[in-house]
Amino acid sequence: MIITRFANLSFLLFSFLLAQSDMELGIAAYNKRGEGSIGATAQSGPISEAINHFKRAIKYSENELDAGIYLLQSYYYKGKYVLKDQNSQKETFSRGKVLSEELIKKYPNSGALRYWYLVNLGSWAEVYGIIAAAREGVADIMRTESLKIIEMNPNYQNGGGYFMLGAVHYKSPRIPFLLSWPSNDEAVKYLTMAYETGSTTPNQTVYLAQALKKDGRDKRAKNLLQELVAADLLSEYLVENAEQKELAKKLLADWE
Repeated sequence: MIITRFANLSFLLFSFLLAQSDMELGIAAYNKRGEGSIGATAQSGPISEAINHFKRAIKYSENELDAGIYLLQSYYYKGKYVLKDQNSQKETFSRGKVLSEELIKKYPNSGALRYWYLVNLGSWAEVYGIIAAAREGVADIMRTESLKIIEMNPNYQNGGGYFMLGAVHYKSPRIPFLLSWPSNDEAVKYLTMAYETGSTTPNQTVYLAQALKKDGRDKRAKNLLQELVAADLLSEYLVENAEQKELAKKLLADWE
């Protein structure tokens, strides 16, 4: 009996150490996700390695939430910056969407979890298209979840909740009797709040510039994009920033 208990405890300890190791290795691989990238296209090796480690780490309750959040970040990164064919992107963003919905039932008070849910859900909607997004009620979900993130942790991801709420106001079409709440004024309001919270990100800058342009504030919009184009890329967000800088250049060219 004593031997059996000792064996069980040893197994649990070994499993815990393996899970911790997978978390550490997964984070290390995730932090190398930009290595070997060309512009906004990343290599598959580091992020695929990160996903494998986080998928193992998430099986243990001690790591489930943190590993889950990292796994959602990794799914998004792979779908956005590595995969090029739409079917593979659909599969990856669907995994992120489903995993998010499962984890939110267990951890409803995690603003970080809800944020990365919206990142994957928004990407899912982009690749599946307007009809699928409307059928799922994506715009309403994103609005509701954004408000929850703001309530839980308004500073997470440099005002990520404000950014998501502003982005959904900007991108969602106003449809009488079906979707009456989207407003560019609200988009400018919340995107400005995100821009002014924590450290400004290229993604926030590009969205705010577009909303300002739509509002007729051309000079301010162009100034924001010109500042972004002139700024150096941050090594820890190399691929993400490269994508936004290229988009900023394209928008400036289109606005001439």
